[in-house]
This record gives sequence, C-alpha cells and structure tokens, in this order.
Amino acid sequence: MIEFKVTSRKATMGKMKGKTVYIAVPKGQQKLSPEMILERIVRETSLSEGDARNVIITLRNLILECARMGTGLDLGDIFSLRVNVPSKMEENEKDVSAKSLKTPKLTLTWKEPVRKALKELQVDVDNPTRKKVKGKEEKEKKEKEGGGPEAG
Repeated sequence: MIEFKVTSRKATMGKMKGKTVYIAVPKGQQKLSPEMILERIVRETSLSEGDARNVIITLRNLILECARMGTGLDLGDIFSLRVNVPSKMEENEKDVSAKSLKTPKLTLTWKEPVRKALKELQVDVDNPTRKKVKGKEEKEKKEKEGGGPEAG
C-alpha cells in the first residue's frame, strides 16, 4: 500500500496557472535495497550469495550491452526493454542525418502479470480536511434523520 498526503503547489500551466492547487504526494518512497534482494534470492533459491550477486551483475551487463548495441531485451513475464531513438523533424529530405536523431532512450514495457499486480495496488490518501468535512456531513445526516439523543 502506498500512503499519500495532501500538499499545496502553485500551478505553472494550464487553466489553473498561477492558482494554488492541492495534490496527493507519496508520504515516503519504499524500496528494496540490493542487499534485501540478494538475501531474498538466497532464501528462496538454491543459489549462494555469490551466485545471486553474479546473476544480478550479469543482468546489469546484459542491459548495458543491449543499450550499446540498440537491441531489445525480453525478460519473460517480467518486462521487456527496447531502445528508442526519436528523430527531429526536418523541412527537407536531404537534411535528415545522424544529427537529426535525438538522445536514445530505453523503453520499458511491463508484462501482463506485473500490469495485473499494479491494478491491485492499494492506495490511501491521508487528508485531515476531508475527514473533518466527512464527519460534519455524517453528523448533519444523523440530525436530519432524527438520530439525535433519545428522550427517556
């Protein structure tokens, strides 16, 4: 679960430009460290820590090699990577050259099991202002329904 808090920001573009707007931002970034990943691989497989470390290093090297060569990488049901080199638009055909190419990027595409897991992600926004308003609405609703204190 990711928990969010409400914060204000001044809008710099769009129809709300110059106005103070409110957005939800994550309270903190949780992530698994490389050590935590190694420990988990060792615990859940028959690999030693050294073997698991070598697998991660080799995967890094494969990604670097694919980036240098411009080839894609398919990691089964986890993700695929491909090199994307966009081109600038030129007015004349003769002007299109290697200088027309923009900075290469790696495009990561998650596979179906990961996309499904993302759809199941639980989120919660901690908004004290909304809780106050919601509490007032419930109190008013009870009063309208005659849910006040009963006479004995």
